[in-house]
Amino acid sequence: MKWSLQQLQAAKHKPFTFEETVDLTSLKEQNAEIRAVSPIVVRGEVTFSRSLWTFELDLSGELILPCARTLADVHFPIDLHVTERFHPSADEWIADEEDDDIHPIEGESIDLLPYVKERILLEIPIQVYADDEAQRQAPPSGTDWELVTEEQQKNRIDPRLADLAKFFDKE
Repeated sequence: MKWSLQQLQAAKHKPFTFEETVDLTSLKEQNAEIRAVSPIVVRGEVTFSRSLWTFELDLSGELILPCARTLADVHFPIDLHVTERFHPSADEWIADEEDDDIHPIEGESIDLLPYVKERILLEIPIQVYADDEAQRQAPPSGTDWELVTEEQQKNRIDPRLADLAKFFDKE
């Protein structure tokens, strides 16, 4: 997802289109809530006008996040339409009211991958809930914990008090 400015020169005359599938498993390192990331399909079109490169992107894929109630896996679809603008010197660009986010071009190429990652991370909600009944069930155990029902709790004896329970036995 990186193009040199020479490769993008074709966009001066007609729109330049592309479609790529990128692996963004590195998002799990940036957000601990993400359990898995499917390959993200990025479709885009590049246009050029008034020394401004405009990327219209459609991002689609899926994240697996924990349910806020049960910690079960929830499939969270990603379907975004984003616009990223680049200018050789963004400080000199006289922006309109709607052009509030113009990125400077660093070097002789434009790399969209950091901006795609940022947009996906911004799309993740604070809490996700499972929709179907199968996903609403809590997993039976996890790291250093297990699910205990009320019946199991009634029949369970605290190991610290196990000797005390024998005190009342009349054997």
